[in-house]
Amino acid sequence: MNPTLLSQDFGDGDGAAFAGILIFLGVAYLAVLIATTIGWWKCFEKAGQPGWAAIIPVYNLVVMFRVGGLSGWWAASILLAGIPVLGALALFGIFIWAHIRIAERFGHGVGFALGMTFLSPIFWCVLGFGDSQYRPAIPAPAQA
Repeated sequence: MNPTLLSQDFGDGDGAAFAGILIFLGVAYLAVLIATTIGWWKCFEKAGQPGWAAIIPVYNLVVMFRVGGLSGWWAASILLAGIPVLGALALFGIFIWAHIRIAERFGHGVGFALGMTFLSPIFWCVLGFGDSQYRPAIPAPAQA
């Protein structure tokens, strides 16, 4: 081992820069969290569900699945996150499926649902504050 590496002084500027980065990331995370919660609140109200459910952990997932016309028990799928790799992928797929169902009930397509998955704060707020109307039952396609 090189003893000069162990005794190297990094100075005070490095710690301040690191702290600044952490503070910026924390504020950005809070902004995303707050925007998503506001979007959920408005969407839940449009769907006839209690808006306050958006601020209750786990219960907000129960209501989200209900808005998509699914059983609230699908919220238990969050437990899949405890299974390394495959569980996280399965959970990701379930959320995309739920977002597709929700987007369809608000009159949007798969592209909008993918936006809800990857750009949550923006698309949930667009859904909540936009002109989209919630349709509890999706009409069946006409058969020839």
